[in-house]
Amino acid sequence: MTAPVEEAVEAHRRAGAERVPPRGVRTCRKPDAALPDVTLRTCSSTTNPRKALPGTDPRTAVPDPRPHEAPLAEQPAAEARPTKKALRALRTHFGTLAGTAILGVLVWRLGTGVLLDGLRRVDAPTLAAALAIGAVTTVLSAWRWCVVARGLGIRLPLGPAVADYYRALFLNAALPGGVLGDVHRAVRHGQSSGDMGRGVRAVVLERTAGQIALVVVGVTVLLTQPSPVLQETRRFAALLGLAALGGLAIWAAVRMGRTTGAVRRGRAPRALLVEARHVLLGRRNWPAVLISSVATLAGYVVMFLLAARVAGTTASVTELVPLAVLALLAMALPLNVGGWGPREGVTAWSFAAAGLGASQGLTVAVVYGVLSFAAALPGALVLVARWYLGLRAKRVRQEDVTTEKYAPKASTSPARSSFPFSADANEGRPMTPDSV
Repeated sequence: MTAPVEEAVEAHRRAGAERVPPRGVRTCRKPDAALPDVTLRTCSSTTNPRKALPGTDPRTAVPDPRPHEAPLAEQPAAEARPTKKALRALRTHFGTLAGTAILGVLVWRLGTGVLLDGLRRVDAPTLAAALAIGAVTTVLSAWRWCVVARGLGIRLPLGPAVADYYRALFLNAALPGGVLGDVHRAVRHGQSSGDMGRGVRAVVLERTAGQIALVVVGVTVLLTQPSPVLQETRRFAALLGLAALGGLAIWAAVRMGRTTGAVRRGRAPRALLVEARHVLLGRRNWPAVLISSVATLAGYVVMFLLAARVAGTTASVTELVPLAVLALLAMALPLNVGGWGPREGVTAWSFAAAGLGASQGLTVAVVYGVLSFAAALPGALVLVARWYLGLRAKRVRQEDVTTEKYAPKASTSPARSSFPFSADANEGRPMTPDSV
């Protein structure tokens, strides 16, 4: 090989070495361009090596094979998170918002004078009567709870059950939603009984028994006694019948078309229904559950009649009982603020439909709400007493732990009588064999 050829090959080799960058490094300039301040850029995991870097020729950049994929910050899932949070918050507070809206509409249409008039009519004898009625209904409800818990194999004494029921009633009346007290009662009962599942189911079944009694007795009263509901039912009886038949047909179609997986998923609800039937309709339990539920419902109706008399209503008991049942059914809806909302709206409508006046109905509902809250006030005393006892017990436990930690430990040395010589300091002379 001649010298010119060797020189040409060596020059070509040097030019190729300058054009090929090291592995993992991308050049940001042309090989024949002037050297900039920064000539190399490392391809990290946060940058796409296929995209053209600043200062490079777009024609020489490698195209991205996935141009349709958007960055993570631009994905719809990230944009939908605030919407999901808003929907979850709305679903959580929907009952409180609905109850507040109902009260706002009533105050807008009827004014605040009706509310103030209802508050002024409550006096001390009325509050005492409400406390007495509330004590009877609370004891009966606590007895029903004890019976249901016994059916589930949980021992629940009547005294603690009455105290816990009072506390739950007060929390239901003082907190939005109207059910937080029952939730607290269920959780505490599950913790104290050592079986959270059965403890919670005992409270749920107890409340279910009360609601079933309310619906059965209420529908019977509304369909047999003269009431606005009976008039509307007679007017739309055909439509209600067709709606019932349509619902029955849909249920039958769904039942017939159910697959094996759906049948397996339905075993858990079926087991719960079997347990509820055993607990509520068992031979030993159903008489107590029925008596306590009906007696409790009668106490609520008596409370409503007392509120109607305090509000100045002159209607007869026969006319007021269907209206009371309507108000109680409205209170069962979870769309209230501490029990306020649907009760006032339904009572105002029913009194207006019965010819007694919407303002009179709202006044009765306000008085009933005040009396119900007064009947639940012993629950505040139970709440404070339980809090104080728990705080005191915690303090005692802390003192016990401190005493055990800093108490002088027992000596591990053997007793003094085990030594062959006496070592008492009060003898005042050295220890010798003659002193033994």
